[in-house]
Amino acid sequence: MVHGGNVAGTAPAGAVEQATAAACLHAWGLDATDEGGASDRTRNILIIDPLDINRRLLRGILRPDGYRILEAESPAEALEIVQKHDIDLVILELIMPGMGGPEFCRRLKADRRTHLVPLLILTSVQGKENEIAGMASGADEFLLKPLHPDIVRVRVRAMLRHKAAIDSREEAEAILFALAQAIEQRDKGTIGHCERLAILGMTLGIALELPRRDIVALYRGGYLHDIGKVAVPDAILFKKGPLTPEEWRIMERHTVNGEEICRSARTLAPVLPIIRSHHERWDGSGYPDGLAGEDIPLLARILQIADVYDALVSERPYKKAFPVEEAIEILEKEAGRGWRDPKLVALMRQVLDRPLENGLPRGLLKWPPAEPMQLSLEAMRRALKK
Repeated sequence: MVHGGNVAGTAPAGAVEQATAAACLHAWGLDATDEGGASDRTRNILIIDPLDINRRLLRGILRPDGYRILEAESPAEALEIVQKHDIDLVILELIMPGMGGPEFCRRLKADRRTHLVPLLILTSVQGKENEIAGMASGADEFLLKPLHPDIVRVRVRAMLRHKAAIDSREEAEAILFALAQAIEQRDKGTIGHCERLAILGMTLGIALELPRRDIVALYRGGYLHDIGKVAVPDAILFKKGPLTPEEWRIMERHTVNGEEICRSARTLAPVLPIIRSHHERWDGSGYPDGLAGEDIPLLARILQIADVYDALVSERPYKKAFPVEEAIEILEKEAGRGWRDPKLVALMRQVLDRPLENGLPRGLLKWPPAEPMQLSLEAMRRALKK
């Protein structure tokens, strides 16, 4: 049951791949500096209660704020609704026939597509045990009946503000990933480079037994490390001959520009050192800061090794693709010259002793840290539906 407007249709499966960053911005009604797009649309609230009179009461309380209200008589019906519609808040009765409120909360929080949807449990049953059970199951707020309309409205507004803030961060992150992919598409010689780099960076991180947070950062860094090249003119980016000193200064700025582009997305904070420092060299001769040795962030050093390796084993208009053994020998020579972290180059050789598929260690494509990127792309899909 839906009150307050039509529900948007479904975007074609290829919408994400075809979308440019500009299209995403336009679809969300944003410009490059807007932070409030997620809070401007009508919010969808799902009410779950077996009694029609209770649902009508809540509809009446919430009507002045102009929400789109969806209703379900049972948790089973509600689960079908959340699969079809984007829900911003669920208000549900604690005690219901069949699946109760706590079990519904657990189901919703266990699904990565809906685990960020806030839940408000209502009940007329007194006792701290009920509140503890509800909150332990994943509910975000708990209200006792009889309901005071002003309290309900204030609580709902607060929960929706929090959800809008989460949505804004997801949308901003999705835009950045779309922009990074658009940059990669500019150069047909590098198509697929970001994905290979993300997976290879993860491989090295796993071999070092880094914490999950760092592995996820390496995955994201693979896609975002060169996002600052959006500010590099094509005449410089695709120049066939050597760059002039002035052109090199512009090219080198892509690391700083990329960091500035991604700084506004708080969830990408662990990725910023990768973006800024992946062109530093072990001997201090790199850019943009001339860092040396272990002063270069570890994740940046890891992704640099992966980046150089992938460039070596990939065919480009100006070079052939080197065999794996020759590529690792070149890396070892560069380590001897002082450009690369010698321990990481040695680790790369160990990793590459594993069976390869398309130049990458086998079996890494299904590793769990792929989830953050998938969630980011799903956020973009949802936005493109609106």
